[in-house]
Amino acid sequence: MASHITNQSDHDLYIKMLKAIEPYSKMHKKDHWKLLVTFFFFLSVLIGIWLGIVYTPSIFIFVFLYIFFGIWGIMMALNFGHDFSHDTVFKNRKLNNIGFIFQFALLGAHADAWKIRHTESHHVAPNVGGLDTDLNMVEWIRLIPDSKLKSYHRFQPLYLIGVYALYSLFWIFIKDPAFMILKMRENSIKNIPLLFSMLYQKLFYFSVILILPIIFSNQPLSVILWGFLCMHFIQSLFLSITFMATHHVVGANYPSINSDGKVDSSWMRNQIECSNDFHPFSPIANFIFGGFNNHIAHHLFPHVHHFNYIKINKIIYPMLIESGFRPLSNSYFGSVKSHFQLLAYRGTNP
Repeated sequence: MASHITNQSDHDLYIKMLKAIEPYSKMHKKDHWKLLVTFFFFLSVLIGIWLGIVYTPSIFIFVFLYIFFGIWGIMMALNFGHDFSHDTVFKNRKLNNIGFIFQFALLGAHADAWKIRHTESHHVAPNVGGLDTDLNMVEWIRLIPDSKLKSYHRFQPLYLIGVYALYSLFWIFIKDPAFMILKMRENSIKNIPLLFSMLYQKLFYFSVILILPIIFSNQPLSVILWGFLCMHFIQSLFLSITFMATHHVVGANYPSINSDGKVDSSWMRNQIECSNDFHPFSPIANFIFGGFNNHIAHHLFPHVHHFNYIKINKIIYPMLIESGFRPLSNSYFGSVKSHFQLLAYRGTNP
């Protein structure tokens, strides 16, 4: 577990914010009804899209619905899966875990592996090289300031568009199995349940997204595979760029590990200065992105459901600004632009 340096004023401010947002730290009864209605709306649309995939005779509509299924699945995971992973929906952790696994299995991702990486690494020390596993990328992506600059990095704003378009396929076929192989090497007996969880989640995904359409739709196999690939290309771009816009933009900090082995930043400062919000006070954006656009509030208070992020932002933004912090905030497309500006800068400046 990473250890951060201590800053008493940061600690005092965090305690003060925790007390201020206390009324919104738990979901109320009306929130659960709102959540239930929203969930059935998303699920109904998803089932409708899938039925359209199976029964449409049109190749064009078939491919379009495949792409729509992928985008809607991402939106559904942002609205529900992310909150499930942080146990903010139900008081019962088992119920949260069931919902979480179901949501991520719909994307073809191994839910258990993602949760380990996300909650035990990324949330502990975001943007810290060697601690944040989301930074464990290949050498031809340069984000960390003190990483080695290669000549081809100057082109990364261009070639990374292609890389981002392949990310979900990489996640499903390479990242998850590689993580599982590593775990089995560490302790094969202990991690057998983790292995089986990956296998049945992958089987569920491929049954829904490939096997059943092959059996029941009237489309040839080539069209089904083309729809599957197109879905992943568009889905991956949306997922990758949206995630990158929450942390890797101009002005985001990348703390280093000092000679004492500690992160050269307080925990609170690490969460704030390494996160970027887009449309932090917009109910529409909060609905579309499931609170993912309110990343500062999420990293500071991961125990709070995203329904309350806008209310929390109205409390903590003035407190942060008054204390000398400047929360990173932009529009969605402004954040995407800022991400590619950062890539261009990192690709040419050592």
